[in-house]
Amino acid sequence: MSTLSRVLLPLVVCALTLTPGIKTGKAEPEIILPDFGDPSDALISPSEDRELGAAFFRDLHGRLKINQDPEIQSFIQSLGHRLSANSDNPQHPYFFFVVLEPSINAFAGPGGYIGIHSGLILVSETESELSSVIAHEIAHITQRHLYRAFDAASRLSLPTAAAMLAAILIGTQSPELGSAALIAAQAGNIQAQINFTRDNEQEADRIGMQTLARSDFDPRSMPTFFERLQQSSRFYGKGPPEFLRTHPVTTSRISDTRGRANAYPYRQSSDSMTYLLIKAKIRVLSEEKPEQTIKQFSALLDQGTTDQQAANRYGLALAHLANRNFASARAQLRSLIQQYPRISHFASALAKTELESKNYDTALKYYAKAMEEFPDNDAVTLDYVQTLLKANKPAKAQKIISRYNRSHTPALLTYELLAQAYGDLGKKAESHRYVAEYYYLSGNTHAAIVQTKIALKNVKGSFYLNAILEERLKKFMTEEKLRKQK
Repeated sequence: MSTLSRVLLPLVVCALTLTPGIKTGKAEPEIILPDFGDPSDALISPSEDRELGAAFFRDLHGRLKINQDPEIQSFIQSLGHRLSANSDNPQHPYFFFVVLEPSINAFAGPGGYIGIHSGLILVSETESELSSVIAHEIAHITQRHLYRAFDAASRLSLPTAAAMLAAILIGTQSPELGSAALIAAQAGNIQAQINFTRDNEQEADRIGMQTLARSDFDPRSMPTFFERLQQSSRFYGKGPPEFLRTHPVTTSRISDTRGRANAYPYRQSSDSMTYLLIKAKIRVLSEEKPEQTIKQFSALLDQGTTDQQAANRYGLALAHLANRNFASARAQLRSLIQQYPRISHFASALAKTELESKNYDTALKYYAKAMEEFPDNDAVTLDYVQTLLKANKPAKAQKIISRYNRSHTPALLTYELLAQAYGDLGKKAESHRYVAEYYYLSGNTHAAIVQTKIALKNVKGSFYLNAILEERLKKFMTEEKLRKQK
């Protein structure tokens, strides 16, 4: 039972333990699956897990707004890897990403893909609280909660399996997908399943708390955060946050978690400056009216620690930039750079202010200096490439982004920049090649096929490029055929 074509229904059933129930018009029991032992290794191999995870992540792009900001991505990856390095399975591949949604939620998918909603980051009061959720999701993966309790089978294809799992995990499934999930759920003994999900969550709490402590975060942050989420939903008279619906929290569970946390020695864990800055940036990105965030940050300038005040000034500068108050943004950022010359976020934001105000020569000068001071900084590099393209310097942009892409995990932004650079250079085959990769990573395989065919028509004398395109076209067409077959 090691082929991906036999994995879907078990995953669908398990997904129901991690996400809101499908609406049937009746009161629905909490659906949890019985423990059949640990057949996970036989059910899906590590390579199949990675393949399903990559397909799952591609499909998510068509359903959720996945963050593309390199500073936000760098932060969540760095924090996630700090935690996963201290988990029970540090060798497992992990990919952490932020979903730009105001809802308070987080989820773990196949292949080590862990998504954190921006709303959850904003509602966290400390970096330890945010880390407690990520550690909890890592534990779901290390303990094989997505796979270990199943011995069922399915003949659905990889693209369809990934699409269905993505739909269920984010609670936006179609009626057809919902029916399939319900059929799978009904195959088990629901009453016997109830205690299993509670066991899953308690195990993820316990293992996650160990990961927190090993990573020098405060284990007490886990029960504190869960309890505050539970109380806030009661206070505002709304339904519980998505995270509490997908990870049911009871008073006894919070009490148990607090008891476990108190067994650890007290540890003072300070928030990193990066956490404070990213929270400020996400707050600006989440607000449709920049004037509102200008008021919010202006009221906080003299509050908190020195670092918190700096983060509030940074948020104010970004809010001014979003409102196109370039002079005000410059004033704040120049002051911050003078106080914190080694923080890349401030230098990058000042250069971006010049870019947005179309002072391309000044922006290029600032980015060139930032590239020297922060040579391995992803945000600085990618912003520099965008500035080069807007300043009509595609040759230099193409050289930098091509080198960057060879040593980094492919992302929508890098494919977009590669496509634009080659297009500006008049290299149509290469440009359409990367447009195709952009669409494929976005979950739009049909558009990827169309763009690859256009690229093939424009290949001129490059056997190597032609071979790459033919191979990619074959892959895309195979996946599209499997997706249609369901």
